[in-house]
Amino acid sequence: MIGKKIQDALNAQITLEQHSAQLYLAMSAHCEGRSFRGFAHWLRVQAQEETKHAMKLFEFVVDRGGRLALAAIAAPPSEFGGITQVFEQILEHEKGITGRINALFELSRAEKDYASEIALQWYVTEQIEEESNVGQILDQLKAVGEQGGGIWYLDSKMGKRGVAT
Repeated sequence: MIGKKIQDALNAQITLEQHSAQLYLAMSAHCEGRSFRGFAHWLRVQAQEETKHAMKLFEFVVDRGGRLALAAIAAPPSEFGGITQVFEQILEHEKGITGRINALFELSRAEKDYASEIALQWYVTEQIEEESNVGQILDQLKAVGEQGGGIWYLDSKMGKRGVAT
């Protein structure tokens, strides 16, 4: 059986993961509106991945006999600036999520909830990958700028991202 502190913290994380999915969908629509269909595709795949992260936590709470308490998700903005600004915002968002995952990990350790600690290890590792991937894209965007052929090359490259499994 899962403890109430961990259960409540995981419920809050489920809401954050769902908010991330909504945020990335809004960013996708923003990119689509600027004819950056590759970046829009990358963000839709990212939104699907965030939904899967939420569902993984959902299943973990349920499997441990916990009670789910789904909360309302605040509407994301609809404007994000240029493509570089979009990815700067994504990186900051992911850093915030990393902080929350780390706090969950610390809480599970303090509560001696080893099952949660083990489950959260996957998220700790996932956040390293998330920040690294977004950081690399951001570095490339800063290198090519938002004028000229370089950004359109990156856009076509982002459009090749496979669907999250």
